[in-house]
Amino acid sequence: MGPVLPWRAEAGESFYIGRTPDDRPTAARGQPRQCAQVQTDLEGETQSQNPLRMASSCRRGASPIIDILVWLLLLVSAGSASSAPAANNTFRPLEELAKLRKVRAHLRRLNKPSVKTVQSPEGDLIDCVPSHLQPAFDHPKLKGQRLLDPPERPKGRARREGEETEASFQSWAAAGEWCPEGTVPIRRTTEADVLRASSIRTFGRKPPAGARRDSTNVGHEHAVGYAIGDQYYGAKASLNVWAPRVTTQSEFSLSQIWILSGSFGDDLNTIEAGWQVSPELYGDDCPRFFTYWTSDAYQTTGCYNLLCSGFVQTNNKFAIGTAISPISTYDGGQFDISLLIWKDPKHGDWWLEFGSGLIVGYWPAFLFSHLSEHASMVQFGGEVVNNRPWGIHTGTQMGSGRFAGEGFGKASYFRNLQVVDWDNTLVPPVSLRILADHPGCYDIRGGINNVWGSYFYYGGPGKNMRCSF
Repeated sequence: MGPVLPWRAEAGESFYIGRTPDDRPTAARGQPRQCAQVQTDLEGETQSQNPLRMASSCRRGASPIIDILVWLLLLVSAGSASSAPAANNTFRPLEELAKLRKVRAHLRRLNKPSVKTVQSPEGDLIDCVPSHLQPAFDHPKLKGQRLLDPPERPKGRARREGEETEASFQSWAAAGEWCPEGTVPIRRTTEADVLRASSIRTFGRKPPAGARRDSTNVGHEHAVGYAIGDQYYGAKASLNVWAPRVTTQSEFSLSQIWILSGSFGDDLNTIEAGWQVSPELYGDDCPRFFTYWTSDAYQTTGCYNLLCSGFVQTNNKFAIGTAISPISTYDGGQFDISLLIWKDPKHGDWWLEFGSGLIVGYWPAFLFSHLSEHASMVQFGGEVVNNRPWGIHTGTQMGSGRFAGEGFGKASYFRNLQVVDWDNTLVPPVSLRILADHPGCYDIRGGINNVWGSYFYYGGPGKNMRCSF
């Protein structure tokens, strides 16, 4: 989720989005509704969709039963550790037991007491945790504090008749489940979740190397639209949701909004929200809604979702980190979500809204240095991790896995791109640029029209005839 460096993109594409007739999205006639989750047909019309109509197709990793059996074997092995040959350096049950104890201690810190638990179709356990016990309030500056009330929303986005406000795209809530007032739903973290990470210290966090790169190295690859050169107080966009193929467990594919300030050295501040497929973090290939933040270029601060003290959740019907259903299909229904991040003009905290009127929560201003004032850059788009499995470029897909040129119903898109100005007003971004690090692997094409405002298509398959490095 590291942001792209637009000024170091010699091998990529960078240009202004033009205002030409050819920029109009193909087959997108009629204004798509702004709602929490919509289906857009090939004629540009939209309709509400019940996520229960689509069964979960997420493939999970190893069974929890297998994990339990493995640890039982470790426990049995530990009992005979003293009689094991001293030369056995490949299996150390005592070290594994010590690791397991640390994992369980970490889980006790993360998983707070709940008053109710709901199981999702994907197998997640959603705990209804009293609001004041959520992980954010472990932070010394939040202890004893109460939840803040939402600030005035940015002007220029009046709610339209018939727009949805519920998080109906989440399968766990689609059957009418929700958490009681005074609690927040939190996806329970399991031993398997932590053990998939390289260490407890790195669990739920982005490696710092992701923030230092240029267009010629491997690691993180992007196709993004960005605005720079002004003071920004938020951003808004709608993006359609897909389930891209991720080649290896340690790679991910995501689509998100970045709010940025600071340098790309060691003091970068970012706020991020969108959807991602991350087998390592979640144990399956479902697209899931996520948030992220850091105040030091991913070095020691920040985390995904609620996996550290940072983001404060205020909504009792929305669980961050849960699967999104239904999703877009190739040459079929297009399902998109709308996200808004904006800065409270009075108190400086950064708030997150999903759809129309569903306030998720906020990032306290004290978490940041540069973003305590304003952002200097906003980005929209896709990112993948390329670990070059087998020594070649990854086949991990971005977006739909199709190139931007395939257009509506086939390529992934961002539409109605806006930024929040100094007067807390949503306005189109001035001189929006678009950039693809490696356009032979993942590309981007954009434009402006009266239906979608500023928009772009983006994505790609990764390894292919055009992606040869």
